[in-house]
Amino acid sequence: MKTMKAVVAHDLNKYAVEEVTIDAPKAGEVLVKIKATGICHSDLSVINGTIPVPFPMVLGHEGAGVVEALGEGVTNVEVGDHVTLSFVPNCGECYHCLRSEPFLCLKSTPDGKLMDGTTRVKLDGKDVNVMQFLGNMAEYSVVPSMCLVKIDKDIDMKAAALVGCGVTTGVGAALKTAEVKPGSTVAVFGAGGVGLSIIQGARIAGAVKIIAVDLSDEKLATAKTLGATDTVNAGGDVMKEIMAMTGGIGVDYGFEAIGIPAVVDQAQKVTRRGGTMTVVGVGKLSQKLELNALMFPMTAKTFKGSMYGSAEFKVDFPKYLDLYKQGKLDLDSMVTQTYSIDDVAQAFEDMEAGKNARGVIVYD
Repeated sequence: MKTMKAVVAHDLNKYAVEEVTIDAPKAGEVLVKIKATGICHSDLSVINGTIPVPFPMVLGHEGAGVVEALGEGVTNVEVGDHVTLSFVPNCGECYHCLRSEPFLCLKSTPDGKLMDGTTRVKLDGKDVNVMQFLGNMAEYSVVPSMCLVKIDKDIDMKAAALVGCGVTTGVGAALKTAEVKPGSTVAVFGAGGVGLSIIQGARIAGAVKIIAVDLSDEKLATAKTLGATDTVNAGGDVMKEIMAMTGGIGVDYGFEAIGIPAVVDQAQKVTRRGGTMTVVGVGKLSQKLELNALMFPMTAKTFKGSMYGSAEFKVDFPKYLDLYKQGKLDLDSMVTQTYSIDDVAQAFEDMEAGKNARGVIVYD
């Protein structure tokens, strides 16, 4: 058993840095000393109830660290290995994993427990759940070994952490879900961490026009450095501007990376007839998307939902990190601020204010 700091969500809109204990890993589990944790909007969505979870819960699902101890039967990693964590497991046995769809693995559950239905974290002797098998907004995390990928030790842990969620979600949405083609045109609504990753994925795919849409001029400037060829401030007449940029046709590929139905509607309206519209942002359970019953078939558009960038993470994590090492995927520029775990409230405040492409908690 270890004592550690962890960010615990106690109830809706109530969270704090707490001193908790974490038990040793059981069979099939690994203890990871966390080195970096990305501040993702999904963590905030747990706090505000957009993503319903059982409280109390240790936040964090985007991270990287060093293997410190192994449970019985673990063979895919060794003590001392550097790893990136996946918040979706890959059991290799369920319906989806057998069909190369591990991003839909049936072992994935929202109940905050590990594979055996229990948790390793306690606060004042009482069980605390963990976010998506990880709960890695903490100094240590016990995770199923099937959620780990070994990475090269020369990779910056901050970059490795981003690949655990936002980068894979965004880059994969462009390369794998939508399958952006060379020479195509793209519009990305939302220039946060995921949206910027979609932009990079579209650039890597060879899109010739990539239009970033956001309310923040600062984020739009960052988008230009990462591959956007054009920008549109969402406070203006977005449809008019994008249609003017595309000769009145619209883009081949539209992406929504925020999770707001009205923005999804904007994105699909600027997607051309016969084009592909991909929804990446996560909205509230109570919200609905509407399609016009006449125009949906008549425009022959393809609508897709993108879960985790259609990731086969055991293959995709190393591939994206290799692109990073080659200089083709810029992860360093996406980390615009680092924090200590004690500064997590400021990190969430900065994220809500749109100050960061991605904020990252780093640990000693």
